[in-house]
Amino acid sequence: MENTDVVIIGGGPCGLSAAIELKKAGLQTIVIEKGNVVNAIYQYPTHQTFFSSSERLSIGGIPFITEERKPRRNQALVYYRNVVTMAGLDVRAYETALSVEKDGDFIITTSKGVYRSKYLVAATGYYDQPNTLDVEGAELPKVMHYFKEGHPYFNQDVLVIGGKNSAVDAALELHKAGSRVTVSYHGTSYSKSIKPWILPEFDGLVRKGEISMLFDSMIDRITMDSVELTADDRKVFIKNDFVFAMIGYHPDHEFLKSLGIVIDEATGRPEFDEDSMETGVDGLFIAGVIAAGNNANEIFIENGRFHGEQIAAAICSREGLK
Repeated sequence: MENTDVVIIGGGPCGLSAAIELKKAGLQTIVIEKGNVVNAIYQYPTHQTFFSSSERLSIGGIPFITEERKPRRNQALVYYRNVVTMAGLDVRAYETALSVEKDGDFIITTSKGVYRSKYLVAATGYYDQPNTLDVEGAELPKVMHYFKEGHPYFNQDVLVIGGKNSAVDAALELHKAGSRVTVSYHGTSYSKSIKPWILPEFDGLVRKGEISMLFDSMIDRITMDSVELTADDRKVFIKNDFVFAMIGYHPDHEFLKSLGIVIDEATGRPEFDEDSMETGVDGLFIAGVIAAGNNANEIFIENGRFHGEQIAAAICSREGLK
């Protein structure tokens, strides 16, 4: 068993930011990450550009400098790798947290070892938990919840489900790669959350008939070679090779509950103190988007990166540290 002051579960930007602040306070901190650092960002589409500026994605006072104001996925991966190196963070990559017990301290059992810590921070994000379709055929291999790049789908009939940024981005990349793209969205018009610099391009392709857009539509059934929908109260059958269900993600509520965190069933929001980020479990804190529950549009890297400062301040006050 390895002893430490703090264990952080989750090596995304918010978890890393918390690790930096805790280390600055003189607390021995270990980050447990089931992938590698910022694994969720690695899962983003290859050519993804962030909505935010590089300055607002920076953590630990380490500058994130790019030529363009809005950085791309690969630039972010380089930056956060450099942050880990420059800050000297102890990140245990490819190590999955299996269980947590509390006997005064926290006993964290992982796929590679056991840790004892006085404090625990859950920064597990939500990108690993996609929302799923409750329809026949949703489990078929052709149905995916993550989009990487368009090339594999050249000359294929592809349905994209969703109407927000991830769906629109995927549809554009698929069209550029030569896919025959249909987009199904339950809304009656474009979502107001779509990035304003990509909507005109997307809408232009829809108006020209190069992308088929089905508003007010719901998926009824998916088969190996087709998809059945209801759109404007009429049945629609379309030929189909692949489906991208870009319908959002949610925190791992079961894991959070296993830690003893109380979750509001309606909102998915965990019970915690907004000043300290401490939950109802003594010594257990949360950081990042999981604090918003099911509303992933409330907390991003831009504001979640400050949770580490709140957590460090709370622990330092308790421990009599400056």
